[in-house]
Amino acid sequence: MKGILFTLGLFIFLQAQSQSTDTAHLYNPKADAEKEIAAAVKLAKSTDKYVLIQGGGNWCSWCKRFSITVANDAKLDSIVNADFVVYHLNYSEENKNQKLFAKYGYPQRFGFPVFIVLDENGNRIHTQNSVYLEEGKGYNKEKIADFFTAWSPAALDPKNYNGK
Repeated sequence: MKGILFTLGLFIFLQAQSQSTDTAHLYNPKADAEKEIAAAVKLAKSTDKYVLIQGGGNWCSWCKRFSITVANDAKLDSIVNADFVVYHLNYSEENKNQKLFAKYGYPQRFGFPVFIVLDENGNRIHTQNSVYLEEGKGYNKEKIADFFTAWSPAALDPKNYNGK
């Protein structure tokens, strides 16, 4: 019973976090990120989703801008919530999460935000440099939608490519 309640509570937390426009608290430097990502993977597997990790920090204006762009656009918000469990992995002076960033191939080399897509088993299947989603002083919504769609569970399902 505790496990179910924990998973449900984490699901509500992660969903609220992914849709939040409260950008001052997107990232939690005190979080046990390894444990929370493991729970996100478990949730993703049970809901036929992938995990989208957004690496960055509360200090990062582009991280905030990305989250607001997605949360305030009905199409993007719908796509991300249909296909991903979102987790904000902190990188800051308080906690650089060096072990996890190393595990995922040092994605901080691209700057922040950086996106790491995990499959339903927690395997890293893609790292996305956010610069390719930018346009001017913001983000290109079509490029974001293409990124989400290209790395969704359906896009990588072999059944969708039978005979092609």
